[in-house]
Amino acid sequence: MPRDFPIEKTRDIGIIAHIDAGKTTVSERVLFYTGISHKIGEVHEGAAVMDWMEQERERGITITAAATTAFWIPTYANKDESKKHRINIIDTPGHVDFTIEVERSLRVLDGGVVVFDGVAGVEPQSETVWRQADKYKVPRICFINKLDRMGASFEKSLASIRERLTPNAVVLTFPMGHESELEGVVDVLAERAYYFDGEHGENVRGEDVPEKYKNELEKRRSETVEKIAGTDDSLTEEYLEGKDIVLDRLKSALRKATIEYKLVPVLCGSALKNKGVQIMLDAVVDYLPAPTDLPPVEGVDPKSGDKKSVKASDGEPFSALAFKLQTDPFVGQLTYFRIYSGILSAGSYILNVSTGDKERVGRILRMHANHREEVKEMYTGGIGAIVGLKNTHTGDTLSDPDHPVLLEKIEAPEPVVSVRIEPKTKADQERMGLALRRLADEDPTFRIRADQETMETIISGMGELHLEVLVDRMKREFKVEADVGRPQVAYKETIQGTAEAEGKYIRQSGGRGQYGHVRLKIKPLERGKGFEFVNAIRGGVIPQEFIPAVEKGVKEAMDRGVIAGYPLIDAEVTLYDGSYHEVDSSEAAFKIAGSMALQEAVRRAKPVILEPIMLVEVVTPEGFLGEVTGDISSKRGKIEEMGERYNNKFIKSKVPLSEMFGYVTNLRSMTEGRATYTMEFSNYEVVPASVAELIKEGKKK
Repeated sequence: MPRDFPIEKTRDIGIIAHIDAGKTTVSERVLFYTGISHKIGEVHEGAAVMDWMEQERERGITITAAATTAFWIPTYANKDESKKHRINIIDTPGHVDFTIEVERSLRVLDGGVVVFDGVAGVEPQSETVWRQADKYKVPRICFINKLDRMGASFEKSLASIRERLTPNAVVLTFPMGHESELEGVVDVLAERAYYFDGEHGENVRGEDVPEKYKNELEKRRSETVEKIAGTDDSLTEEYLEGKDIVLDRLKSALRKATIEYKLVPVLCGSALKNKGVQIMLDAVVDYLPAPTDLPPVEGVDPKSGDKKSVKASDGEPFSALAFKLQTDPFVGQLTYFRIYSGILSAGSYILNVSTGDKERVGRILRMHANHREEVKEMYTGGIGAIVGLKNTHTGDTLSDPDHPVLLEKIEAPEPVVSVRIEPKTKADQERMGLALRRLADEDPTFRIRADQETMETIISGMGELHLEVLVDRMKREFKVEADVGRPQVAYKETIQGTAEAEGKYIRQSGGRGQYGHVRLKIKPLERGKGFEFVNAIRGGVIPQEFIPAVEKGVKEAMDRGVIAGYPLIDAEVTLYDGSYHEVDSSEAAFKIAGSMALQEAVRRAKPVILEPIMLVEVVTPEGFLGEVTGDISSKRGKIEEMGERYNNKFIKSKVPLSEMFGYVTNLRSMTEGRATYTMEFSNYEVVPASVAELIKEGKKK
């Protein structure tokens, strides 16, 4: 089958932003103007197409990244079908608890539209998603939204982008009027004023720029042209000679600079009032890359370990990344994927390079949020879902069995909050195991473990909201009723000194005995280094076949620290001596000896408890500043920065997570509901001795 759409006219983009900046509202307008949906779904009415989960509609927030495919002919192309582009869009959540959704979406996208609230400008989560986009080198454009709101300011929002995110932001459109006076936008390069008529702003009308905006246009245009010319030598010459550069050349130079992340175009409007979204879509087509515009994706040959480039072309062998799993009540498990090269056909066999399993491709679906359209084939640059893969997880590479290539994995952050969960009835117990497994497959930041002492099930995630939503989904999607305990902090243990210890396991009973004897050294590693096992046995004092058993015993002992039973991290364990018995030694004996030696060594190596520290940013009216800072200090918080933002004060601080439970209620009552806060994980730090005592006694959960 020939390709149904040229790859040069395909855009894989994500819509990313701080919570409540209007991402989903922007996505809904995109679906409407591109003809995917025939009416506009509003978030505040609980009817947004992209927020299709019940919890999303009730809470008015995006929880899961939704994918959809739309087609767009640029406004200036006068309905010329040959200019039509396919845009694959992923609408991502803004809440920090669902940060993995943003991370994994950015990993597979070629470009991003970063949405900002025109009143608040750059907010804390905007900085987080911007850093995530930097990590994956994703070219992006900015859309300053909500300019119809009271207190909105294009100028201030633009200044905050330049100051806090990138000095290379260039203005492509500016608003005509603000707040309730917002009439339309001015296109700086084309020197046209655009108005949006009709009930939903669907009729775009281009006119000459009104006289009162001409000065602003001149000033902004010369600034933008100067920045664009600065990225291209031949344009720089023409610009310095004072020549007028034609529009097409400016646009192609800006496209190149945007893809290389030298410049970031800024557009504006109000999605809710249907102004400026079509011009933003034009910019997606004009300035964001097609899969072929980006350098080849780097992978590794799993057999030889050599680097391998994956070129975006249908003629290359198939390779794709599975970036998300989703359980669908009607079709079962859906595996979302992005194709980097080649063609995927329904019914073919593919290799999961990460696990080494061969899988058969059942049906291939093109997704429109939770509606789906079945296709027989999908091509390079396509984003879709496969039904029927048995053993594929988030971040796995899928490829042609004859040409395997392993792409970079998606790293999931460690969870910081845990709760105990128990089923209400026997029937719930059976369903709960299945439900938790399914949810953990979908979400790599969600972990399940059983407490060995109490035999209770403990689930861990990125925050209270994250776990609340998962328990709620369990109830609705899997019909499991469960009781949930109070949130608990995911403490860890580590050591501050070095020590040595020996472990001897000797059992003599009738018949064959047991003998294992090891000597270990333990030393601390820097934060985040994890666990390292070093085999320093010389001269065969312990036979080679018993070494893995010692390592296994050490690893198992690391799961339970010696102070309060929390997992032990950031330590290097060296096995340097020991002895064995010709007849009685066994793997089991050496495993137990390794475990005993480790616990003894840890006791001697100044063990300490670590707690997660959160980066907390509070934005509050000035009148409550004293109370808020006093409250943060009383929570063992360290204030790092204070300043002014849009008539409010902001306070950046680092606070232990254990002190932050229920903070939202606290903050509201302290500030008459006028302050807001955001929180994200920062690092682990040693707990003060007095608090460590409470944790040991189990008082501080």
